[in-house]
Amino acid sequence: MYKDFFGFVESPFSIVPNARYLYLSQRHREAITHLQAGLGEGGGFAMLTGEVGTGKTTVSKAMLASLPGEVRAGLLLNPTYSSSDLLEAICDEFKISYPAQASLKTLSQAISQYLVANHGEGLQTLLVIDEAQHLSVQVLEQLRLLTNLETDSQKLLKVLLIGQPELQANLQTTELRQLAQRITGRYHLLPLSANEVLQYIQFRVEKAGGKSKLFSSAAVNAIAKHTQGVPRLINLICDKSLQYAYQSGETSVTGKRALMACHDIMSFQAPMSNRAKSSVSAGYLLALGASLLFAGGVYLGAPYGLNEYHAYRAASAVEPQAAQPAEIAVETSLQPYLAQAQAQDKVIATLELYKVWGLKASVMDASCNTKSHGPYYCEQGRASFEAVVKANRPVVVTLAVGQGRSYAVLYRLTRDSAELLIAQRRIQVPRQWLEQHWQGEYQYLWHSPIQQTLKLGLQGAGVAQLERLVSSALGEPSTGSDQFDEALKQKVQAFQRWQGLGVDGIAGHNTLIQLDSVLNTKAPSLSATLGVQP
Repeated sequence: MYKDFFGFVESPFSIVPNARYLYLSQRHREAITHLQAGLGEGGGFAMLTGEVGTGKTTVSKAMLASLPGEVRAGLLLNPTYSSSDLLEAICDEFKISYPAQASLKTLSQAISQYLVANHGEGLQTLLVIDEAQHLSVQVLEQLRLLTNLETDSQKLLKVLLIGQPELQANLQTTELRQLAQRITGRYHLLPLSANEVLQYIQFRVEKAGGKSKLFSSAAVNAIAKHTQGVPRLINLICDKSLQYAYQSGETSVTGKRALMACHDIMSFQAPMSNRAKSSVSAGYLLALGASLLFAGGVYLGAPYGLNEYHAYRAASAVEPQAAQPAEIAVETSLQPYLAQAQAQDKVIATLELYKVWGLKASVMDASCNTKSHGPYYCEQGRASFEAVVKANRPVVVTLAVGQGRSYAVLYRLTRDSAELLIAQRRIQVPRQWLEQHWQGEYQYLWHSPIQQTLKLGLQGAGVAQLERLVSSALGEPSTGSDQFDEALKQKVQAFQRWQGLGVDGIAGHNTLIQLDSVLNTKAPSLSATLGVQP
């Protein structure tokens, strides 16, 4: 309808997937990096979750498009299968022949023979399952059994599960604990930030042949606020906005037209707040764009405008006292969020930290003062800001703003700014502001498959795991021994000396934490593998 009027060669905001309009935001690229690492050597399962419309299919298509030639990939959509249906669907996708009315055993054998044959030819096999939250416990268990076929170094079948947040909740059940333990890469895809909404809209407009600033700043702000960064909703509202602008004879989309479109589209959507609540109850945090009022106007997704921020940086670099007005603006903008009960509860903030790791935790887990049985541990302590930057892991920080104490997850960090998760909002602040208001208290998570202190003379599976981990950290070959002998003690001592720890040859609390810091490349990071040095 409006294509010719705006000079488009095609509709820029169709919700039909189109490879030409594949926009990979920072979060999409981060998801691909995490999942590729999880499906690397030795990995069997990886999992991508996210709310409806956040771009999970975009990530999966980008991954499939970038696969090397030695990977044979299959994609299953909308799986409402029984166990036999699943195996037949896998056979059909990979063109594996099987007899009519084949039993589970026959189907499993046919798939196993295919996987072995692929491996013999130097090929890897990847199965991608979309809408995996619909898979039953029995079907997921059948998938786990399929991945039991392996060599000494890798699984013959690798599986990527893609689904809504309920998928993570499903995997918390006792029946699926073995499968949950095999997921070596997981990522929860958050909606776009306010700045990414602008980039996304401009990208699609330009791809369709339109002018880059077709949508005014007010229009983009309104769309970012009402969609809360969900790409599918952005498409729907942008399309409706263009229709309204065309009908009014306007050559650009104003804030007024965008608001009309937002009200039209969002009136048919489930309330965002309800969706956010259900997401949190399932163990996840939705990134919700924050609207913060300044004297100069409304800015979305950040507690300061660009002018205020640059003025703050420039003033603080020359004369610290001159930064006071901007400092007050930041604090005033944060006040509505810091004043909420959620922001003043350390346990709630720690639950959000677990969600950043893709984990569903109990209140007891998040208390950080009860003994955990692993494999994830919550710790609290005090440190310098430099120490937190060096550790490069998200942490819960205690903030002193005004008269009270508030808690936030330090989620991202660059040279100049920091992203905080406060009361279910993603908020950006100047890094210098954070350094000034953080009290040195923090809480963090770490992971270890070893659940006890290990020392000379002990034997068992835990010792074998320790030997593999320490050997990997040192770049030494693993002996595979489950005996804590003198050779292993020397390796532990070498690792402790290298890391500046007390050298006693005992794998205790501090040594296990440092092993996780060195080896756990799948843990979330403040720099988020974006090439940005904290």
